[in-house]
Amino acid sequence: MAATLQFLACLVVAICLLSGVTTTQHHAGQPMDSTSVGGGLQEPEAPEVMFELLWAGLELDVMGQLHIQDEELASTHPGRRLRLLLQHHVPSDLEGTEQRLQQLQDLRKGPPLSTWDFEHLLLTGLSCVYRLHAASEAEERGRWAQVFALLAQETLWDLCKGFCPQDRPPSLGSWASILDPFP
Repeated sequence: MAATLQFLACLVVAICLLSGVTTTQHHAGQPMDSTSVGGGLQEPEAPEVMFELLWAGLELDVMGQLHIQDEELASTHPGRRLRLLLQHHVPSDLEGTEQRLQQLQDLRKGPPLSTWDFEHLLLTGLSCVYRLHAASEAEERGRWAQVFALLAQETLWDLCKGFCPQDRPPSLGSWASILDPFP
């Protein structure tokens, strides 16, 4: 399972690298913006820094909080920033994640997400994977899997803005069925 989570962390970072291709403008109505957050969380970390932090691995504690496993990396400025993001800006429960997903779906027709919001989208998706793995009930796993698939689709929607024919991203298609815990 650790290899799967590392693979997913790499996937998130790869998407972060792709997000550098998209615009970083901010538009009214976005769910978050870095100027509304205190504590020095200005711009998202460089993708290579985020890659190193996520590659070290995250763990989900009994309180439902994600933490960087490598204490040395966690103590760096980027590590502390990621910890703050995970604890205060990434939903830690299914209802909060579904609300964030709805906010993102409402923004689908607008311009691409800001770099800040795109980073939150990716971290929310990564959080879903950890919570899916930790879920004990089949119904809960199914809901986490569905939300993760929808967040992945929103990621494609945002990356596609201005690049895909008719502004329609490729469908997750059969890939989404892999996430279905009910065969």
